[in-house]
Amino acid sequence: MTNLTNNTVTKQFFDLHTTGIGYLNRIREVKVKNGKPYLSCTIAALRGNCQNAEYTYINCNVTGEKAKSLVEKCIEANKANKKILISFCVGDIYAETFTYSTGVKKGNVGINLKARLLKISSIKIDGELKYSDKIEHLENQSEPQHDEELSNVA
Repeated sequence: MTNLTNNTVTKQFFDLHTTGIGYLNRIREVKVKNGKPYLSCTIAALRGNCQNAEYTYINCNVTGEKAKSLVEKCIEANKANKKILISFCVGDIYAETFTYSTGVKKGNVGINLKARLLKISSIKIDGELKYSDKIEHLENQSEPQHDEELSNVA
């Protein structure tokens, strides 16, 4: 969708943002043959009854600058198989089909959900709060900003 105003083109976009809580897994750098490598992860998003929650897996390219910084700081905790629970916002979620090539599902069609990880609002590692944008916001109102909130995450 574009608007023409006085010989200038203004691009407008429709944003599809999805928020939730889930476990951060499979943090990795994806190397592209003819492009720049990018940070990727999988979020096991929680849904359903709290007593019997189900997971929806979302493969994400980490695109938000603050989100990149926070995910990078979680790499060691992820390698140590710690439980990393995040509150997140993803954008432009879509489904992509694939065919299983091995195992009992060989030949069956599967679906991958893909999105861009835009924002992380909070991080808990093994139940301990390591980052919250609400706390950061309150701290920034009263004192100069310090970027050490997640410096010792693992």
